Amino acid sequence: MESYKVLNGVGCKVVSKKTEDRLRFFWLIVVGIFCILVVRLGALQLVQASDYRTLSEENRVRIIPVRAPRGEIVDRNGVVLARSKQVFSIQLNRDPNQSDYHAVAQQLSALLIPYYPEMTTESILSLIDQSQERRYEPITIKRNVDIQVVTMIEEMRQELPGVSVDVEPLREYPGYGEAGPGMAGHIMGFVREISQEELNQKNQNSDEESYYQLGDLIGKDGLEKQYEDVLRGRDGAKQVEVNVYNRPVRSLDHLKTIPAVPGNTLVLTLDAKLQETLEKSMDENLARLQKSGYPKAKAGSAVVMDVNTGAILAMVSRPALNPNDFIGSMSQEMVDFYYRSNPAAAINRAIAGVYPPGSTFKPITAMAALEANAVKPDGVLVNCTGAYWLSPYIRCWQVHGPTNFWKGMAVSCNTYFQEAGRLAGIENLVRVGEQFGLGRKTGIDLPGEAKGLLPNPQWKRDLNSKLINAQYNKNLQEIETRYQAQLEAAPDDKTRQDLNKKKDNEIKLLRSRYQINYNFNTTWQGFDTLNMSIGQGNNNYTPIQLVTYISAVANGGKVFQPYLVDRVMAHDGHVVQQNSPRIVNQASVSPENIALVRKAMAGVMQPGGTAYFMFTNFPPNIQVGGKTGTAETGRAGDNKERDYHGVFVAFAPADNPQIAFAGLIEYGYHGSESSGYLAKAVFEQYFGIASNTPPPATTTAPETTEVKSNETPAGNAPVGTTEPTGTTEPAATTPTGNTVPTTTNPSGTSTPAGTTTREGNTGQPSSGGSPPAPGVTQPPG
Repeated sequence: MESYKVLNGVGCKVVSKKTEDRLRFFWLIVVGIFCILVVRLGALQLVQASDYRTLSEENRVRIIPVRAPRGEIVDRNGVVLARSKQVFSIQLNRDPNQSDYHAVAQQLSALLIPYYPEMTTESILSLIDQSQERRYEPITIKRNVDIQVVTMIEEMRQELPGVSVDVEPLREYPGYGEAGPGMAGHIMGFVREISQEELNQKNQNSDEESYYQLGDLIGKDGLEKQYEDVLRGRDGAKQVEVNVYNRPVRSLDHLKTIPAVPGNTLVLTLDAKLQETLEKSMDENLARLQKSGYPKAKAGSAVVMDVNTGAILAMVSRPALNPNDFIGSMSQEMVDFYYRSNPAAAINRAIAGVYPPGSTFKPITAMAALEANAVKPDGVLVNCTGAYWLSPYIRCWQVHGPTNFWKGMAVSCNTYFQEAGRLAGIENLVRVGEQFGLGRKTGIDLPGEAKGLLPNPQWKRDLNSKLINAQYNKNLQEIETRYQAQLEAAPDDKTRQDLNKKKDNEIKLLRSRYQINYNFNTTWQGFDTLNMSIGQGNNNYTPIQLVTYISAVANGGKVFQPYLVDRVMAHDGHVVQQNSPRIVNQASVSPENIALVRKAMAGVMQPGGTAYFMFTNFPPNIQVGGKTGTAETGRAGDNKERDYHGVFVAFAPADNPQIAFAGLIEYGYHGSESSGYLAKAVFEQYFGIASNTPPPATTTAPETTEVKSNETPAGNAPVGTTEPTGTTEPAATTPTGNTVPTTTNPSGTSTPAGTTTREGNTGQPSSGGSPPAPGVTQPPG
């Protein structure tokens, strides 16, 4: 019960003792709480201050990589062919405490799709998922974005947490002159983001400074790939402060920054002006050929080399490759153009295109015959009546009459070189071809070089034995399977006995045919030598091999390893690596015989030669030596009467060679009227000669004037041989009377071995039928 007291005339309520105890208890609790807070605050301020200060700094500071620019690629005169430019890139700086970025991806996709349709929500999320192991590193979402996009991102900062715009180096290929951006594209190659497989391979034996990360750009082809370790710089790093949206707001100058080191510069042997001339001439001549009745003439390649060093002065391949197309995302149409079209543009045909050489192989036959003392330069060897007199009666493109060495080379007489090759023998042909670098990689400093093929008896034996044995085993298994089913269904023993006899007889017949076929097709035949002597048969070489071989003819037999990079320079200008000419072989052919062949090749450009009309504007002190070629494609479905590759090889000046050329235009028909014009343009540019001979509006056979021989033959063919009768010859047969066995080309298809071929074609005989009558005019070399 409460009580009241009167104090100073005022009545006051008196608190009971129980209430006082409760109030005292509450005050103790409050005091205790304050004591705990004071103790905790003291611990945070005094004991753990250092730890929490560090955590706080780490929450607001990020280490961001600084991308190093790739080194430049310049021509011999300093013209820039590849460089790095600064571009805007969209990056995502992830918050370690955040895992769901779907909303950010949606917002970012909605902003980007009007400009970049490939930037869907799914594609952005995929980029984020691929970078799960790099939680503290920015993810590059899109490189090289427009300034309008940058502006919109800056306006939407709060709606795009972690998204920022940075400036980083990106590859650019400016080109030169009229050739425009992407000049020498197949040589430059291109860069794209590194794949997981490449990442694992590169990082397997790399030190920490040279590690690659997902999102890094890496050379995928050409010099960019070949010299990746040289061109790639060393990335740096900087520490930046981030805001609440995990977006960098400023760099911290007081903290350590590691500067990026630019990559090294490649100084090439290329001459940009010569390269521009070659590319322009290639494009003009392809367009001309397509308009003048050769619509399939859409691809080609050519190489220009310094004959005294092996330095590549120019190289072109068509269809063209523009490395700028490979920067960023590619449309399906672009992918199809480079990889699925016919002809595909991604292939560098100068080093990876393998073609029959046609008559450009004849200088090899000439040197082999001279070395074997099988021919004398001034002696008439054959009386060309339009075809060779031995099976398969390969025709010449014209009736040349009495022909010696000089005339045979000038007019590209098939009959002469078949006889010269037969007399020299296959061993000498192969030996000389090998010495001049045919049928093996040249070692040029580009990836993807093809080996080509210099056929020989062992190659034919190895290849055809595998193919014939595989076919025999397949046929044998078919017989076994067929009779096994019949035997299981046989009603009695007599039927089974009859079936077994039929089976045994069929197997015996198969074995007999196999043995005939095997013996014939694994043995080098006389017609193989005849085909090879004129650049037919299975001869297949790359343009880089042809220019290397012609350079060796021009310089007296020194086979140089072709190269594109003269030196490597660091970003501060000092030379890191200097490349020098390298002789890989010195041909054993005598200097005298090589000089005879050079002189004969100069006759090709003289009155009566197959390319006389091409270089009439050249001064007497700069004459050209070379060889034309008209090569049957050997491709399935092509017209054997019309579809030819135009091949041309040359060097200049003829009496003191400096540069060599080799070129081929697919479906260009005559070499003199297709790729020959590329050589003309290049030589005019190199020697400063004014052009006064434009290409013809339509292709016609060049006029040829008979080159007189020094001797008159006693008959139409060498002693002991039979000249062609001028009538259709019967189909050749084997000793057993069976049809002619087949030979197999590298693709595995079989063609009859005894039919007529043309000068300058692949040597793949026509299928079926008897050989046509000799003496019919054929396309010139």
